[in-house]
Amino acid sequence: MRTMRSLLPVGVVAAVAGVAALTASAAAPARPRTRATIERVVDGDTIELTGGARVRLVQIDTPELGTGECYSHAAGRVLSRWLPRGSAVTLEADPRLDQVDGYGRLLRYVWSRGRNLNLQLVRDGAATVYLYHGDTGKYAARLLAAARAARAAHRGLWGACPRAVWDPYGPATTGQSGPPAQARRSGGCDPSYPDVCIAPPPPDLDCKSVPYRHFRVLPPDPQHFDGDHDGYGCES
Repeated sequence: MRTMRSLLPVGVVAAVAGVAALTASAAAPARPRTRATIERVVDGDTIELTGGARVRLVQIDTPELGTGECYSHAAGRVLSRWLPRGSAVTLEADPRLDQVDGYGRLLRYVWSRGRNLNLQLVRDGAATVYLYHGDTGKYAARLLAAARAARAAHRGLWGACPRAVWDPYGPATTGQSGPPAQARRSGGCDPSYPDVCIAPPPPDLDCKSVPYRHFRVLPPDPQHFDGDHDGYGCES
């Protein structure tokens, strides 16, 4: 007896087989961990791999570039220090979460030098937690604990951005940095404090005089905010 497949034209059979293969591929779970090489850092929470694929660090968020939000450029610089071009990373998929976002970016945890960078960025205050649609991944509890600790210690954006909002179910909101940017353009911000706007002396200022905490300090530090010379000012 001839089967239904044998009655179909060859071209139709090939098309059906192709659709079936694509469906099976889409349904297959992502490999838990894969190795990759960094081409460049796009912004504070997105990287591009050699070959062109882009990866969005999942369950975290940083202020968007081009919006004028506080810490948007600083977040990118922090990630760039961790991931210079050519560095090797491990990408970890989370089966509890979407694997690709609406822009076609892979959603992954990124590991470098033995560290989960999604968690590290939150721990350093360079990113906030963003549980998109309320979904909680395998590291959600650790991410939330790290964010609360960073916020309490005024690390990163929590010290540099007085209007930063704590909302793990919404995107990073740090407040417009318009007034400081305007002051920087007019020469009112000292270059020793590249991520915030603090005027050079006189007058002499101390940490009680400024609203920022745990911000980057470069030499010569004319206001003497970095008393322990670790590269960060007003850490407590």
